[in-house]
Amino acid sequence: MAIFLTKDSKVIVQGMTGSEGMKHTRRMLASGTDIVGGVNPRKAGTTVDVDGTEVPVFGTVKEAIEATGADVSVIFVPPAFTKSAVIEAIDAEIPLAVVITEGVPVHDTANFWAYNNQKGNKTRIIGPNCPGLISPGQSNAGIIPADITKAGRIGLVSKSGTLTYQMMYELSDIGFSSAVGIGGDPVIGTTHIDALQAFQDDPETDIIVMIGEIGGDAEERAAAYIKEHITKPVVGYVAGFTAPEGKTMGHAGAIVSGSSGTAQAKKEALEAAGVKVGKTPSETARLARQLIG
Repeated sequence: MAIFLTKDSKVIVQGMTGSEGMKHTRRMLASGTDIVGGVNPRKAGTTVDVDGTEVPVFGTVKEAIEATGADVSVIFVPPAFTKSAVIEAIDAEIPLAVVITEGVPVHDTANFWAYNNQKGNKTRIIGPNCPGLISPGQSNAGIIPADITKAGRIGLVSKSGTLTYQMMYELSDIGFSSAVGIGGDPVIGTTHIDALQAFQDDPETDIIVMIGEIGGDAEERAAAYIKEHITKPVVGYVAGFTAPEGKTMGHAGAIVSGSSGTAQAKKEALEAAGVKVGKTPSETARLARQLIG
């Protein structure tokens, strides 16, 4: 079992023929992902040889879905073209769009988020500015290294890409049902809460690890949701205890203003909801290890 992405997922790549798109298409294929096509209007009708696999290129997402039955799109296009790429995926009603691109203007993200909402939220958006998601041994949609962990019974949701990789590596002997990198921008598609509920509903996820960071109130809202709706054990980590006030740290959304959005406030909210919170990623991994027994 996995959330959002399974062994049956058929994946297309918007921007596959660009350098980043091609590099990660190669990696996704090597990890067993069923990549059924790429999308590039200028190269429609051609095929690309990716390490011996012939991958067809389509002019639009709609054409790719009609020809292949694709149900996931991974989007590797420059920031200026990301909004139109996501809107194209929404219009084609693809069930899952994974937006890897960093540096997407927040106004653009808010625009395609609202557009998806108007259209009935038929497309789950993950990202932007995220590493994607992986269900080890089944499928990998994005840039998460596939060889640092194995299938297991931990569910991971994280704002940070690098902390996603570290947690997967530290708990690689136990393994993960799915790991979802939701991104650290101020506006994102899929939230901590969305992933928490999906893991709660997944019979093959035993515990949940949640990684947050300074800025915004997503972790406080997740804490309130955990208290009301999540019965599985949750372990947390909040990055940014030493961050100076008023300075953006790494992600566009990682900024503390006043007492709002501090790591300490988030830690206290999570602990009040019964979440065990580690002071470091390694301590968080140890807490998860204790819980899974």
